[in-house]
This record gives sequence, C-alpha cells and structure tokens, in this order.
Amino acid sequence: MWERTLQDLIRGLRANKNDESKFIGQAMDEIRREIKSKDMELKAGAVMKLTYLDMLGYDMNWASFHIIEVMSSPKIHIKSVGYLGAVQSFSEDTDVLMLTTNLLKKDLSSTPADIAVTLNGVSSIMTADLARDLSPELVGMLNHSRPHIRKRAVAAMYRVFQKYPDALHHGIGRLQEKLEDSDPAVVCATVNVLCELARRNPQDYLPLAPQLFHLLTTSSNNWMLIKIVKLFGSLSPHEPRLVKKLQPPITDLISTTSAISLLYECVHTCIIGNMLQGITGDSLARTCVSKLAAFIEDPDQNLKYIALLAMVKIVPTHPHLVAEHQDTILSSVDDEDISIRMRALDLLSALVNRDNLQSIVQQLLSHLVKPESSAIPSAVQSLSQHIIPSTPAKSPGAPSQSTAYRLVLSQRIMTMCSQNTYDNVSDFEWYLSVLVDLAYVSNVDIGTQIRDQLVDVVGRVRAARGYAVKLMVKVLSDDTFLLHAGEQGSCSEVLWAAAWICGEFCSELSAPDELIPYLLQPEIASLRPDIAAVCIQSATKLFGYWASEAAKQWMESFLEDLKQAVDIMIEQMEQLASSTQIEVQERAANVLQLLIFIKRDVAMYKPKQENGFSDPSAAAFDPVSEPSFPKSLYLIQPLFSSHELNPVASIAQASVPVPDGLDLDAWIVPSMQDRVAEGGDDGDVTERKIKRNKKGKEKESGSRTKVKGGKKKQKEGGYQEELAPQEEETAEEKAERERLKAERLERMRDDPYYIMDDRSPKPSAEDVDSIPVVRLDGPLPVSQEEPRLPGLRSSASIRSAPPLFVVQKEGEMPAGVVITSQPSTPVPSSRRQTPNLFDATTTPPPSLPSFQSYEVPDDELRTSTPEPIKVTRAKKKGTSTVKKKRTVKPDMKVGDEGTVVPH
Repeated sequence: MWERTLQDLIRGLRANKNDESKFIGQAMDEIRREIKSKDMELKAGAVMKLTYLDMLGYDMNWASFHIIEVMSSPKIHIKSVGYLGAVQSFSEDTDVLMLTTNLLKKDLSSTPADIAVTLNGVSSIMTADLARDLSPELVGMLNHSRPHIRKRAVAAMYRVFQKYPDALHHGIGRLQEKLEDSDPAVVCATVNVLCELARRNPQDYLPLAPQLFHLLTTSSNNWMLIKIVKLFGSLSPHEPRLVKKLQPPITDLISTTSAISLLYECVHTCIIGNMLQGITGDSLARTCVSKLAAFIEDPDQNLKYIALLAMVKIVPTHPHLVAEHQDTILSSVDDEDISIRMRALDLLSALVNRDNLQSIVQQLLSHLVKPESSAIPSAVQSLSQHIIPSTPAKSPGAPSQSTAYRLVLSQRIMTMCSQNTYDNVSDFEWYLSVLVDLAYVSNVDIGTQIRDQLVDVVGRVRAARGYAVKLMVKVLSDDTFLLHAGEQGSCSEVLWAAAWICGEFCSELSAPDELIPYLLQPEIASLRPDIAAVCIQSATKLFGYWASEAAKQWMESFLEDLKQAVDIMIEQMEQLASSTQIEVQERAANVLQLLIFIKRDVAMYKPKQENGFSDPSAAAFDPVSEPSFPKSLYLIQPLFSSHELNPVASIAQASVPVPDGLDLDAWIVPSMQDRVAEGGDDGDVTERKIKRNKKGKEKESGSRTKVKGGKKKQKEGGYQEELAPQEEETAEEKAERERLKAERLERMRDDPYYIMDDRSPKPSAEDVDSIPVVRLDGPLPVSQEEPRLPGLRSSASIRSAPPLFVVQKEGEMPAGVVITSQPSTPVPSSRRQTPNLFDATTTPPPSLPSFQSYEVPDDELRTSTPEPIKVTRAKKKGTSTVKKKRTVKPDMKVGDEGTVVPH
C-alpha cells in the first residue's frame, strides 16, 4: 500500500487550498492509522507529518505515547524524529512525560550521537521532576571527552538550574571549571549560562570576577566579550572595586573595537555599572557620549534608537556632555520612525534646564506648525513628474501630523516647563505666550491642561499677572476659539482661563467696560456650560470693578454711560437666564437681580445740588449729607474682592485638625444606624400604612404621644401607626410650649435660611423712643486727582523694568498647623486662616466708603470658619399631637471665608 510522505502532504495542502479542511481530515485519518503501525519507519513518518500540522495549529497531544515509542528507537534518524515531536508538543502538563525518565537516562549513557540528540531535546522538555532526576547525569556530562557534548551539557544545565535550584549547590563548581576549558565553544556557552544566572542574583557570582576579567582581557571572540561585559555590568554595582579595575580594558574596547554591538554593550555597561564617576570617569563619559552621538547620526534606525536610550541614562550625571549634541538630538524629533521620535522626546525632557528651555521649546513648537503647501502643483513640477518618473515625495512635516504624536509632543512641552513647580522657567511672560501659541497650533485636545497651567501660573506668580491679563484680552477679542469651539482639538477651554483671569485680576485692565461685550456676546451661550458660567461671572466682576472706579472719580457726565452699561448688561443677562443649562441659567438670574437693583437705584439718583456751603470742608460735617454718586455702584465689587486668593499647600487638606468633640465615624442620623443594622427584617413594612416615628433624632423620654385608650402602639423598626387626636394640653404643657417657641424664634433670628418678621408692633405717634439712633457718615472726601474716564489705570503703574518673577511653591496651610520638616514663613494676621486657591491679587482691594446701607456690623465679622448652622423645625399647627422638636444639622459645607473657588 502506497503511503504519503511529508512532501506529499505539503503538496496536497497547496493543491487543496479551497477545501483545506477536508484534505486535512483525510490526512489525519491516514496519520492515525500509520502511527499505530508496528513499522517504526512508518510511525516516524506519521510523527513528522503530525509535527508539521502542529505548526499549522492542529493538535497532536493525542499522539504523545506514540512519540515516546519513536524516541525509544535504537536508530538515530528515527530517534531524532521522536525527540523533534517531543520538543514540538510536550509541556509540563503532558501525562506521559513521567515515562521518559528512564529513557532519557539510558540515552545519556549511550553513544555520543544519542547523547547529543538527547541533550538537545531534554533542554526543551525539562520539568522540575526531570531536573531533579537527571541532574547527576548532566553534571557528569560536563566532563565528557567530546567538546560538543560538554557544550550541550552546559546549555542543558541552565534549564536544570531554572527548574531545580537546589542543583546549584553541587553543579556551580563544575560549571565554574568550564571557564578554563580548552575548547572556546564550551567557554562561550559557560559565559552565556553564567550571564543569565547572574541577572537574578549578581552578588552570588562575584567570586567569578578574576576568571571573567582574564577572559575579558585575553579573548578576541566578540560575542563572548559582549556576554562578559554584560556580566560585569551586573556585578560592578555590588562591588565598587571592580569599577576602577574595569575602566582601562573597557575604555580600550570602546576606542579600538569595530563591532557596533560590542561598542554599545561597553557603553551601556559603563552607564549601569557606575563607571562614569571621578576624573577617569569624566573622560570615559565624554568618549561614550561622542560614540552615542555618532550612532544617532547613523542611518541605521536600530543604532539611533539604542543611542537615544543610552543618552537618557547619561543625562542625570553628565548633562553638559549631552547638551553639546542638542541639535543632533532635536533632528531626531523629525524622524519618520515614531519610536525614535518618542525616545528623542524622552531625552529632551531629561536634558532641559533653565538655560536651554526656551530654545528647545521653540524648536518643538515649530514641529507643531502645519506647513502651508499648495494643493495644485506648479507647471514646472507637473512637467518634471512626467519627464522624470520618481517616487512620490513625502509631504513636508508628515511625522508631526499624527494626532497621537501631536498630543504627546504638546504634553511634553508643558511638562518640561512645569516640572518641579516651574523650576526651569525664568521668564513667565514667555511661558504664557507659549501656552497661548500651543492652544492655537496643537490641534489636539489639550485645552484642559492649558487652562489649568494658565490659571496656576497667574495664581502663583504675581509679577506675571499684568502681562497675563493683556494676553487674555487678546484671546477673548479673537473669535478663533469661539467659532471652532465645537470642533475636536479646538482648545476652547482656553476661553475659561482667559475669562477667569480677566475677571479675577480686573484691576490690571485699563478699560474693563470695553471687555464686557466680548464676555457676553450671543455666541457665548453655545459654549460648554462651565465656560459660559465663568464668562458671566467674570463680566460681573468687571462691571463691579468699573462701577466702583467710577464712584471714586464720580462726575455727573458718567451717569448716562452708567445707565447705558446697566441696560446692556440686563439685556444680555435676560438672554442667558433663559439658557437650558442650569449653571448658566442660575448665575445669569442671580446677576440679573443685582443689575435690576442697580438700575432702580441709578434711576432714583438725583444729582447733588449746591447746599450753600462755601467751604467744602464744612459740608463734610453735615449729618444729613448724601454721597455724590449712586450708592449701588459699590454693591457688586465687595462680593468678589474681599479676600485674597493664595495657592494652597499640597498637604493643607490633610493637615486640617479635627475639631474637639467631632467624631467623623459617628452617624449623622443615629436612628439610621439601627435601621441599617436590622436590614431587611421588616420586609412587609411597605405593605402597611405607616408613619416614621423618629425623624433623625432618638425620641426623648419626656415626649408623650397619646392614642385611643391612652396607649401608643409601637411597631418594629421605629415605625408607628397614625396617631389619634390628643387630649387637650394642660397649663404646664402650654407654658413649656411657649418657652420652646421663644427659644426657637431667637435661634431663627440669626439663621440666614429663615426670613424673620423683625417689625416690632406699630408704635404710637408719640412713641419717640422707637426711632433708631444711627451714626450717619459724611460724604466721601473730594478727590484731588484730575477727572478721567471710569476704570482707567494710571500710566505710572506700567512697569519700565523687567519684573522679578517669584513663584510661590509652598502655598498656604491651615491655621494652627505646625510644620516640623521645614520652617514656614509667618502668615500676616490680615490673611485669611483657611486655605485659598490661588495667589493674592497684585493690588489690595480698594478701600470702600462706609455707608449705612452697606455697613456690616462688627459683631457679624468672622475671622474663622463659622459654627454649623442649627435649624429647629417648628411643630405643625392644627393638630393636637405634641411632637418632640428635632434639631437638624444639615450636611452642608459652610463656606470657609478664605476659600475662593474660581468661577
């Protein structure tokens, strides 16, 4: 009967591509018949075909026992096929692998050919049990008379040590002897094994240093030298004396070898082996950097990649040497290979400092600018393409057009500048310009990061605020971000930062009223809700500052401008108040009510008439004199300028002390704890008509609730049935109720969440004592300055010298916190005790006139976080049931006076 060979199987597969599964099925049936045959030649052929099909993805584990039969054949060519099938299909989970122990021992004591085949196969099928059982035989093979057997035994010992570490105790001595073997192949194999073993526990192989050093200085085998150099790279961190010993031979290898692989390994070993320290280390470092720079200029992409990797490791110790090749490194950012570009960015990030930051960032920014290329080729270009056929030219700047790469590049630019709280930035006006340029040219979604950086820089660096406001005015007046706000990569979040900065530091503006139309234009409503809300808030801050400045220098001619500005603001706020976004709607509605109040006050304002005083100072003592401007001009500004904005220390929140008597683990509503503990025991409670008996507080023993028959029916879980009418209360109960009511009204009087009727009973016409006595302040002192337009800054405030940028890195800490690690600067008593978000404003808030309508009583001034508000719920009227009052402490955050959240 004619049987198909492996060659016939391969030809059949190629001829039956359309119906391969059917052909494979027929072939597998044929192989199953052949492998059960007693003819070892036919069985070996079936194993060969199975091995080929296994490489195509078909399972052959079912034939494991037949493979062992082929392995036991005395014929070397059949035995080789069996070991090939075992290497291909056997694993540690193979059941019949335990049957091979005696077979392997027998083959290891057979002829040299059988030993060679067995050593080749046993390395791939080694398990912990086989390593334990075969280690004596394999250790004996290390002294075999034939070099190729010794070399295979050395390689097999690595698998033994891996699976059975206890074999190291009696096998490492024999392995060490092979370093002095007469055959170079055996020595090379031994060095390879030792190099792999030393990667796990280098300190255990330090005694081999003398023999390895001898091989390093005498061998000419580049591949073995690579392994020896790698091995010394693992050993030298654990033995500092090796560094001085290894520097001369490794320096000689770097200078003389022509093998690129050996040269790189020598450089890498110098880096990881701490060989670049000291006087001799500096010269070696210069040599290494020059060699790596040559690799970067090499056309081989692999050499560029490994050179950039190695330079990143040299930068921490010798940045000045790497900086000499800055242009070469920057050229790699334009490489077509994305992996090389990423490694170049890693190197530049490690290389940057205060001296080279600006040059590096400017060159990286240039890679983000898309070149303007004409879509229609010129006539000369068209003719040249027809006459001289050539490959299509690569579009200029193609490497930088990848969205993922542009995102990484933009983030790296910001990381370089902001690392260690802007340690590398010497000119913050330049950095603010870089952030704005990045928003224009990046075309990726990094608007949130740019926004955070802008706000953080302006908050920490006082001297940069004037320039920042000027820059943000240009951003707001440019409609680029506004028109492309819905597009991907538009960075419209920059408008958030621009609006917030202009509103928070509006004192830096020369004409704040001119910026308000840009913040309230109709297109603002189409922006994201958080951006639109900040624009509304900032416009309110600008209007408040402009109005207060107008009040300081009031002239009757300002009245019409004020009315017009208020009308415009009201009109725009009415449109925004109808927004579908709740945040925008709420802020616009709040501001609208303030503006309506100002409009009415301005409409009721009458210009001050001459009162007959010839001396202006005499008018100051007039107790009934009124200010010369509408008092509502000072209504808005105090809402936003009463406190400073300071940076908060990173550990401020964790350092807030827990007040005495506050248990953060206690339940706010104690009765809920019992109810949660009871769980679902009262599953039928929802089927009954019930009423909660405990509303947030345990019912006190003094409260009495009477039902029919004078009894109260309690139910599980703190619930009770509806209560029946109660009997009439006694005189004592009525007096107690009146006393509790008086206490409740007294507490509610100071509660901002309750509107109290403070009107006293209407006094009689002769009741003069009920008229309140107040102190009336005089008018504002007459300003001696020349009248000018409202809100204009004096030109003297413009700096003529470069500012000194001081970055506040530490930030504020809570009051009463003692920092022992480093001394903290004393905090002025006028500063708020609770942490603020950003730095203090450049100029202190202007002093406001104290008029009676806007005067805050002294007893209401708070210098620390107020006590939680206690709200007392009154009893329901019209019922005869007496219920115990409950005191509710709402789980709300009472805003710290010093904490300002940017709007």
